[in-house]
Amino acid sequence: MNGISAHRPGADQAMPDDLSQDPAAVASRDDDRVPRLVWLIAAVFTAVELAVSGLYGFQQDELYFLVASRHLAFGYVDQPPLAVLLARTTDIFGTNPTAIRILPALAAGVIIVIAARLAALFGAGRTGRVLAALGMACAPVLMGACHIGNTTPYDLLAWAVVLLCVCTALLRDRPRWWLGAGAAAGIGLENEYLIATLLGALVVGLLVTSAHRRVLATPWPWLGGLIALVIWAPNLAWQFANGWPQATMASALHQQNTSTVDYIAGLPEQLIYTGILGVPLVIAGFGRLYRDRQLRFLAVAATLVVLYVLAWVPGKIYYSDGMLPAVIAAGSVSAERWLARDSRDRRLRSRHGLVAVGVVLTALVVVPQALPAVPIADVHKLPPDKSVNDGIGWPQLVADVAAQNAALTKEGHAPTAVYTGAYAEAGALLLYGGPDHLPPVVSAHNSFYTWGPGAASDATVLVVDALDQVRPYFASCRQLAVFNPPDQVQNDWNNIPIGVCTGPSASWTALWPHLRHYD
Repeated sequence: MNGISAHRPGADQAMPDDLSQDPAAVASRDDDRVPRLVWLIAAVFTAVELAVSGLYGFQQDELYFLVASRHLAFGYVDQPPLAVLLARTTDIFGTNPTAIRILPALAAGVIIVIAARLAALFGAGRTGRVLAALGMACAPVLMGACHIGNTTPYDLLAWAVVLLCVCTALLRDRPRWWLGAGAAAGIGLENEYLIATLLGALVVGLLVTSAHRRVLATPWPWLGGLIALVIWAPNLAWQFANGWPQATMASALHQQNTSTVDYIAGLPEQLIYTGILGVPLVIAGFGRLYRDRQLRFLAVAATLVVLYVLAWVPGKIYYSDGMLPAVIAAGSVSAERWLARDSRDRRLRSRHGLVAVGVVLTALVVVPQALPAVPIADVHKLPPDKSVNDGIGWPQLVADVAAQNAALTKEGHAPTAVYTGAYAEAGALLLYGGPDHLPPVVSAHNSFYTWGPGAASDATVLVVDALDQVRPYFASCRQLAVFNPPDQVQNDWNNIPIGVCTGPSASWTALWPHLRHYD
């Protein structure tokens, strides 16, 4: 034992009379087990994610990760290696959208269960634990994030596991759980650097609140930190050896996500991303975290994370949602007590109905926008959602590029390379373009830059979405076509120019440093 008293719900404040007199309620709060209904909610969520996972195509990051998985390394200019390594596991099931989305869907299920377990640690009974699971399952950010095989699902999972381990260590006086927190943090750092924000916020939260400050004088948190550092070391070494490209990426993200609109919409959109059930639970959760001195360190940590996102990258509002399981769990404790009062007053039965309405509205309104749940021909009728709509149109883009390649070849001007402005387009051409016998596909975007042009010739270059970028380095460039996704779909890949450039001013090797761009 580290000398910190174990926290049990009600240690710092009395329970309401209507709950404290119920032996079953008290017993349920001494038992941290997750109800079977929570497991069912997690299973249904995962099943729905997988059921719709193959209805559209790959999202842009997935295309990039699939190509990167053929260039395994300890790091990349825009991320650590874990998500790319996990993308390589799709080889087991074949290269298709469902395969790369199996692990993200499972990660979402685990996050839902963790939210319920956190609610138990915070003092919730069975109803509160189920509410926490429902709140997470109905959050649009979880639906959308865990539909895609990129870094975000694993980042959300790593945050959830760290929070669970830290809260168990502190609230149940089990210091060895700090080692689990360190392992989860280290694995998280091998997936996405954003989790460093959580670790810093937790340290500050412990320092500025009195309930658990003394834990920092024990070896356990520092042993956990050492474990995290050891696991992270290979990627740190790669960053050092390659000139810390992540610093360049961080600067680029800041510049691209700090418009006036981003700042104005940052906080409201953070709330909207939590969903119909999530908004009241999050508001109640912050209130409870601040009121309970045993949980106040989490309130400080969550506030710091939100402020960091609002100040540095307000355009990436989902960066703060790793705190969501803890905040929703805290809100579920308050919601459970609110519903308990309802059960004793028939005049207030509508409170239970509000929860049911929230679930139904989520199914009818949120799911069609956060998941590929409607026919592609009807997608244009919905508000554009990048994470969903960006999966539409890649085979058609490849077909258009292949058609231009065939036409130029027939004219006697066969392209010697295809250059793309973005990693997504390069990934699509490499993934789908094999049967069309395209020339070598190259790009200088993010990690594609580090892989270089190889042996590709720049004598006649078919250019996709990069005519303005390469025009200064060629004697002649002309546009051949403009690509748009099918069925009037609006996404990041509308109005893509396809052209051809000839007469390079220098070799690819000489031009390459001038073409590099990170974002």
